[in-house]
Amino acid sequence: MKAMIFAAGRGERMRPLTDSCPKPLLKVRGRALIVWHIHNLVRAGITEIVINHAHLGSMIEEALGDGAKFGARIAYSPESPALETAGGIAQARHLLGDAPFVALAADIYCPHFDFTQVKNTLAEADMWGKPYAADRRDVAWLYLVKNPAHHPQGDFALNLHTVANAGEPRYTFSGIGVYRPEIFDAIETGTSAKLAPLLREYATRGQVGGELYRGDWTDVGTAERLAQLNAPLA
Repeated sequence: MKAMIFAAGRGERMRPLTDSCPKPLLKVRGRALIVWHIHNLVRAGITEIVINHAHLGSMIEEALGDGAKFGARIAYSPESPALETAGGIAQARHLLGDAPFVALAADIYCPHFDFTQVKNTLAEADMWGKPYAADRRDVAWLYLVKNPAHHPQGDFALNLHTVANAGEPRYTFSGIGVYRPEIFDAIETGTSAKLAPLLREYATRGQVGGELYRGDWTDVGTAERLAQLNAPLA
């Protein structure tokens, strides 16, 4: 399985920190946000990693190189301008291949996430070995978290392992998901497209699975949250 890390965001809410440093390279407890992810992916045996970038992207390439120092092989997908999440995936399709892949936001902090669990989420057949019809099988698997204070309304409901647009209780999308590449076929390379509408479309069809992740997780979207993570431990 391959992985894609979204690293093309400008980080407007993190300014002035991101005026001279891309958000994925901001450090939490001595390590760049994106490096936490790379270490966790490699630990799980996921060593082929695609990283998209736009703002100060050359700094990301200079810091990470070809990935050899992490035990990974990193390929880059530069964007100018940034193409949003689904657009970024469509742009990088030639690097991701035809098999399901895991994708994650560079600006989340989840130091204990075990990526071995993502490898068998999108099953091709039921428990008796009968293949799922193409229009019935899950095309995405999302990891949801309890709603943080800054996003109390959540994003999706979860019914057993089925993600739904409506219902209670609601949870927040963690930024980590597994996807079948064909769901991005309709997005033309080089165009900007958001991921959320695509996920909601397939959730309406009952083709998005998911589960609740209960480990440490923070959306490092503001300078204040970054400072809280780097504050001395009590």
